[in-house]
Amino acid sequence: MQLPRNEFKRALAERRAQIGLWVGLADAYATELLAGTGFDWLAIDAEHSPNDLRTVLGQLQAVAAYPVHPVVRVVDDDPSMIKQYLDIGARTLLVPMVETAQQAARIVASTRYPPQGFRGVGSALARASRWNQVANYLHDCERELCVLVQVESLKGMEHLAAIADTPGVDGVFFGPADLAASMGLLGRSADPRVTSAIEEGMRAVGAAGKAAGVLTIDTAAARRYLQAGASFVAVGLDTTLLVQGARDLASQFTTGNRA
Repeated sequence: MQLPRNEFKRALAERRAQIGLWVGLADAYATELLAGTGFDWLAIDAEHSPNDLRTVLGQLQAVAAYPVHPVVRVVDDDPSMIKQYLDIGARTLLVPMVETAQQAARIVASTRYPPQGFRGVGSALARASRWNQVANYLHDCERELCVLVQVESLKGMEHLAAIADTPGVDGVFFGPADLAASMGLLGRSADPRVTSAIEEGMRAVGAAGKAAGVLTIDTAAARRYLQAGASFVAVGLDTTLLVQGARDLASQFTTGNRA
């Protein structure tokens, strides 16, 4: 059995735009439904959604047959959790709240087996290695792992160049909501000061030879970020799409609008 190729990682390295959708419903059936809708990648959120190892595993299994790449956002940079998500088959991880190059380097090390890092060796129990049926998994898996770090604070922006330059970091994702809060602009992620900081940050990430990404539900903003050099952009959230669609439908039949 051969090691699966991470085409998402290759697309980022080649600066081919990858358009994604944020997935927060924490349900394999819903995620599989979305897997066939045409997005390049789906962000399975374990930071702010009620996901855990088991629910993420179910979603990875559900989308495996579809031409979409699952990106798992872990809750934090805890090496023990990173190890477990890698073992269940996540090949691209997004780690939030990264503020220094030292933290970024530690995150990379937690995805590598010794001597390059300190990921625990348990491949006989791991879906990632197909339970030791993937030839040379221990030696080759690093090639197909994609490490994305999320910069979303003023401190992180101050250390952005060094974070992006960290070996093993494939891309830097900007979190507009938390960055806005860090700038004293809570709830104002569309403020020009926030968007300008992100666009400047994207140029810095590109100068380091790495891919830049962001989440926005504003179509015009998404296009501006792509023009500013973003390589992977999430343009919506499943929860928002469901709520907005349901509200729009209900509004057509509420009292006063009925025929």
